[in-house]
Amino acid sequence: MPTLNLAILVRNFISTGGSERYAYEVTKRLVRKGHKVTVFCWQAEAALVENINIIKVPGPYGFSGVTRLFSYIRQVSKLLDNHNFDVIHSHERGYIQDLLTVHCFSYASGLNQYCGLRKIDQLYLSPRSWLYLWIEKKQMQTPWLAAVSKVIQDDISSNYHRQNNVRVITPGVDTNFFNPDWCSQHRALRRQEEHIADNELAVLFVGSEFKRKGLDRLIPALGKNMKLIVLGKGEKHAHYRKLAEKHNVEDRVFFKGLCDDVRKYYALADVVVLPSLSEAFGMSILEAMSCGIPVIASPDSGVSALICQEENGFLATRTDDISNLLKRLGDPELRKQVGIQARKTAENYTWDSIADSYEKLYEEIVTAKAKRL
Repeated sequence: MPTLNLAILVRNFISTGGSERYAYEVTKRLVRKGHKVTVFCWQAEAALVENINIIKVPGPYGFSGVTRLFSYIRQVSKLLDNHNFDVIHSHERGYIQDLLTVHCFSYASGLNQYCGLRKIDQLYLSPRSWLYLWIEKKQMQTPWLAAVSKVIQDDISSNYHRQNNVRVITPGVDTNFFNPDWCSQHRALRRQEEHIADNELAVLFVGSEFKRKGLDRLIPALGKNMKLIVLGKGEKHAHYRKLAEKHNVEDRVFFKGLCDDVRKYYALADVVVLPSLSEAFGMSILEAMSCGIPVIASPDSGVSALICQEENGFLATRTDDISNLLKRLGDPELRKQVGIQARKTAENYTWDSIADSYEKLYEEIVTAKAKRL
């Protein structure tokens, strides 16, 4: 494939987060493939910019999330006038790109969850909502869209009746970093450090926004000889501690907060559970699968498309179902067999393969643009 001149739009070019990390991992591999890449961002981690042209966008300006987004779009639009790119690829809600990666559910779908006076207020009386919806309607006119999961693709179709040129390109995983061998080597020490006995099932929950990610479904599902470790920044810790007390598991639920190296918790985990109410994808599930760990995910999550029930993982949202699955996963042989299949699945979703998918899509975009000239 010929070398392409690519513009990548992402407000924060960093190696953490959701959409930010996705943009970083794909961009890094595009550079390795020999493409010329320019990133338009507010900030960039110094260690990430080798062989990448960084153009700092003025800002952030604005008093709210939507006004800061609008400011970013306007500033980038001015900067793009001075360049000629083969493909402009955005990871932000916007309308100045050839290709937009859609990382989250639409604002319109969120408004549909309101009812009564609250819905009237948001739809007709909120300038913030007007601006978000105006930007979103324009972004859905982007020539090509890449949804991070089938559930996001369905959301686009349902709320904006858009089916043409909408691809699913999921997040990837670094299978060299998240691997079963490393976890096995560190398992005994990590379980000792966290005071987890050999006969105890270590259940791991990874994610912020505890309510949306279903922590209140998981805590009551905890059975005997099970310990739950919660990673992430969530709201109302007191609520979840009281919930644990209500179900007499308060001495077996541990809130660890944010963690720089989640891998050290995968090393001690017997199962990773993410029973989200809604989830565009669910990176912790794919990372756990890459580590060869059985997972329980919500059928409403984007990552559920990767899971074959009882083969490489499990799907459940009801507390009773989660409880029954956790009891079954007390069987080491079942965990081993499911974990092996989970790893095989994860090997099909490396960041290298995701970058390959984008490279093919870029080629299609360049060809289509040339035909219009």
